[in-house]
Amino acid sequence: MSCPQSQTNTTILLDACAYATRMHGNQQRKYTGEPYVLHCLEVARIVAEVGGSPAMIAAALLHDVVEDTEASLEDVQARFGKEIAQGVAWLTDVSRPEDGNRAVRKAMDREHLAQAPADMKTVKLADVISNTRSIVDHGDGFARVYLREIAALLEVLSEGHPELLRRAKAEVARGEAKWLA
Repeated sequence: MSCPQSQTNTTILLDACAYATRMHGNQQRKYTGEPYVLHCLEVARIVAEVGGSPAMIAAALLHDVVEDTEASLEDVQARFGKEIAQGVAWLTDVSRPEDGNRAVRKAMDREHLAQAPADMKTVKLADVISNTRSIVDHGDGFARVYLREIAALLEVLSEGHPELLRRAKAEVARGEAKWLA
């Protein structure tokens, strides 16, 4: 995945960061109350740590804007180009509340991610690491449900970066020891 030729890598990453910050506005992380955009920055940092491309890092910064804000995939494509918008599309849940109960919706989203290219599976692994750490450290009984869902999700993310897969599995194991033991 590459960035649009008309923008430099630095410019597109700064723009993605500014866009994510603006779109997530005053949203806060559920368990910590910290600004939500810090999660996006953490996911981007984790992707960068394993040598993710600028387009992967941009998708990491933008991974929740369609799901959690009024931004659409068309908005993302108009601003960041087709490839980055496609990355965001892979990272956006496809299920809707009317599709069924939580288990049905998570299965739909997992099947969607199973079809994603390896680079977007890498970004999703970074998201899993960040979310799992937060939920395990600061969450409540929801961690028990979440950890089972994530264990199933990791099975379809095996094509992602091996180091991030290892780290994600370690976070899940740490959570299971705390919440499921």
